[in-house]
Amino acid sequence: MSGIVLEGVTKRFGDHLVTDGIDLVIPDGAFTVFVGPSGCGKTTLLRLIAGLEDIDSGRLLIDGVDAAQTSPAARGLAMVFQSYALYPHMTVRANLGFALKVARRPRAEIAARTESVAEMLNLTPFLDRRPGALSGGQRQRVAIGRALVREPKAFLFDEPLSNLDAELRAQMRIEIRRLQQQLGITAIYVTHDQAEAMTMADRIVVFRDGRVEQAGSPSEIYRNPASRFVAGFIGSPRMNFLGGAIAADHGAVTIGVRPEHLAIDPAGTIAAAVKAIEYLGSDSFVHLRAQSGETLIARGVPDLDLRPDEIVKLRIAPGSAHRFDADDRAMPTPTPAPGANVFEETV
Repeated sequence: MSGIVLEGVTKRFGDHLVTDGIDLVIPDGAFTVFVGPSGCGKTTLLRLIAGLEDIDSGRLLIDGVDAAQTSPAARGLAMVFQSYALYPHMTVRANLGFALKVARRPRAEIAARTESVAEMLNLTPFLDRRPGALSGGQRQRVAIGRALVREPKAFLFDEPLSNLDAELRAQMRIEIRRLQQQLGITAIYVTHDQAEAMTMADRIVVFRDGRVEQAGSPSEIYRNPASRFVAGFIGSPRMNFLGGAIAADHGAVTIGVRPEHLAIDPAGTIAAAVKAIEYLGSDSFVHLRAQSGETLIARGVPDLDLRPDEIVKLRIAPGSAHRFDADDRAMPTPTPAPGANVFEETV
């Protein structure tokens, strides 16, 4: 296992600051996910760790040794890219063992490690096929196996599932996570998909404009977002945001409420018009517009009988609202008085 520490890591492309003095610890043996919108610096940071880009300033420590000036090969890391990058003229066997062949490892060692990795990834029946004869998921497993056969200190994944369909992505998420847990190897995984981050990570690092906005466990980030940006980015459907009088009454510029905490209830005090309903079998999500203009999403029961433009009342679950200040930073949530619902006000 490998400990990776970043201290003040900065990278510019011309006048554009891509990563801004990032301090970060990647725990040994953990599955750490970098997540954020396009252009936030997460992929660049992964490439800096891998050695595919040069660090302008700061330190990169791998197992306590500053690796910022060492070559990518000498860092002992293995990267799996968004594109499979397999050699189309080579068999699966040859693709898996290519890095060991380049490193002039003995033939017996190459064969043994290739067979072992192929068995681990259920690729043994396909060893003599070429990539063109494989499915997308099988090709992705070959790409992972090619990294795994090197016995790296850590895995680096750069949006490896973005080329797969939804069902195969879900399957590969489980396979990658199972493999990482089985090996106990440190992994860093880059994605813009917050669902991947929530389902795979031991620890999530949310990036925004080249900086770390928040780092923590999936549960911690979901339950206690440090900013309005994190609150709106993590969670599907997104968090609802309300301003105006309801926020001011609670000493905040904005309050945020998750869809599961916003119920359609005749006794509620927030009036809103129904705009659309998403039926998802066991669940449904109702899209609404509050009288004050905010767009809201409420989680409803599947057999909810609503019509477009129907006016309904909404109730916010007591103690569930998140408060944000003028800088969009999270504020402590006050404890409601016994028997009081401090989050219900007319919008």
